[in-house]
Amino acid sequence: MAKYPTETLLSWSKAKEIRETYYKNYAAAHDKGGIRWVGGAWTFDAVPAGLGGDVYSLTSEPYGASCAFNKDFSTRAMEAAETAGYARDLCAYMRNYWGSILMNEYAFGGPFPKPDFIWQDHICCSHAKWYQVVSELEGGIPMFCVDVAVGPAEPFGTLTEAKIDYVAGQILDGIEWLEKTTGRTYDDELFIEACWNDFRSTSKWAQVCELNKAVPAPLDEKTMYSLYVLATLQKSWGVVADYYDELYDEVKDRVERGIAAVPNEQARVMSDTQPPWSALKLFRYLEQYGVVSVGSLYTFGLEGMWDFDPATGDLVPRPMPAKKPTTREEAARELVRWHLHKPEYQHFYDCDYKSQMMIAICKNWGLSGVMLHYNRGCEGLSLGIAENRLAIQEAGYPVMTFEGNMGDEREFDLGRTMQRVDAFMETLGVKKVAA
Repeated sequence: MAKYPTETLLSWSKAKEIRETYYKNYAAAHDKGGIRWVGGAWTFDAVPAGLGGDVYSLTSEPYGASCAFNKDFSTRAMEAAETAGYARDLCAYMRNYWGSILMNEYAFGGPFPKPDFIWQDHICCSHAKWYQVVSELEGGIPMFCVDVAVGPAEPFGTLTEAKIDYVAGQILDGIEWLEKTTGRTYDDELFIEACWNDFRSTSKWAQVCELNKAVPAPLDEKTMYSLYVLATLQKSWGVVADYYDELYDEVKDRVERGIAAVPNEQARVMSDTQPPWSALKLFRYLEQYGVVSVGSLYTFGLEGMWDFDPATGDLVPRPMPAKKPTTREEAARELVRWHLHKPEYQHFYDCDYKSQMMIAICKNWGLSGVMLHYNRGCEGLSLGIAENRLAIQEAGYPVMTFEGNMGDEREFDLGRTMQRVDAFMETLGVKKVAA
């Protein structure tokens, strides 16, 4: 018998509709007289919004994940990339993306829609090189890339005004480049509104994740993957910002009524980095033990904005800027200041920063243990993961590790991983629950 009541997330179908609309809009942009651009999920997508309301994007990492979810498509894409000479140990999302271009197949049907320009930023080792290859494969697409690697933000470092000026200056140069490349006049008001939507989306997603401190947890991580992804698609889109407002209200209501994601919740864990997208049933297997994965630093902080206090160990949603920018220059600087605080940026500089934030989640979300994905598909977010394991164990939390690849299902063994889960549950003293 269930310990807690549960029910379907009411806004679930709306989230699916937003995602579907996004990918359709990109494919059909030219049919409507609009323009298309591509770039990473971390790029400043508010900036191209100033070109008009008919500008549509395709962000690379969520597209690579969508490819990976379709095992047949992904395998063919990987093989196409490998046949073209690209090494198998490169970013798995990147290889899915390149393979999709090489096959001239869009994961959502039809030929791959060629972009008009590339708008990217660079912090991960693959970011700029990813789109250099895309430009070459597509016959020389114009590309602009913003360097954001200026060092960690507070509390791990200091964001000086010079650092913010350095990145904001590139954005302002990029706006002039966008005008020249597209032949369009840039609209500062559209840009400012897009920045504000960005702040709304990423602040509110963190607040949604904070609600998962409740017992029982109102959301499970497998569900959260389909929700956080909207910000990775286009966090500056008002539709996404409005949806997160609606989602927050619904999840808050679930907490107040004691609605559980896992009705037999008896233990709580978190994961780390991207999951093996071809085998998300792993999270449903946890539910057989009454175990809920409440999220991860990745799920919370890939797009959610947080403030971390090492002295107290508190990780709290970052408050919105005090006021809306009024000029292009103000908007660029506020956008940079906001995003350089991204939690997932910080541990590119030192794995200890990630360990501190993960331990904060363990404490504040009441976790029983941690599941670490030794993910061979992402060099950037997996950097220092063995050190994270040791730090979390030293903090008193049991850790299970499993090997795999978020985007290449050929490197993941579901049966073996389930056996490791069984052993981990025994360590936690958790037994399977009655259906």
